[in-house]
Amino acid sequence: MSALIAKEEIAHESEIVWLEDIERLDYVRQSLDRLPTRRGKPAYHRDGRMVGYARLAPDAKPSRPSGTFRRRVFWLLPHDRDSVPTGLYAKGAPAEAVDPSTLAPRCKGRRTERSEGDHRVSQETAGAGHRGR
Repeated sequence: MSALIAKEEIAHESEIVWLEDIERLDYVRQSLDRLPTRRGKPAYHRDGRMVGYARLAPDAKPSRPSGTFRRRVFWLLPHDRDSVPTGLYAKGAPAEAVDPSTLAPRCKGRRTERSEGDHRVSQETAGAGHRGR
């Protein structure tokens, strides 16, 4: 869940790489994954698709026990709003969801009216540009 990501856990992020145009996404799910590298594109093992990931700065240290790095991965499931607009998340959003326009390296992002399904807000902000990228 996004609320469970502590600022210290993302303190070494240097960049967010988007694999899709986030202009059309009201929300993305985010999680902290244990990955073998600081920067490369991670393997993806969930249903749905990965839409982005964080790269870490060279000074990021791996976990001593596992040798892995904690990195954020941004993803969507097949039943999320972008694929099924009138489905389960027509209003509201999953617990780990944030508005992608509020994300930046070292910034957890937040839920907004747009991410919660206020389509009026989504249409007004579409194409307006996104802060925090």
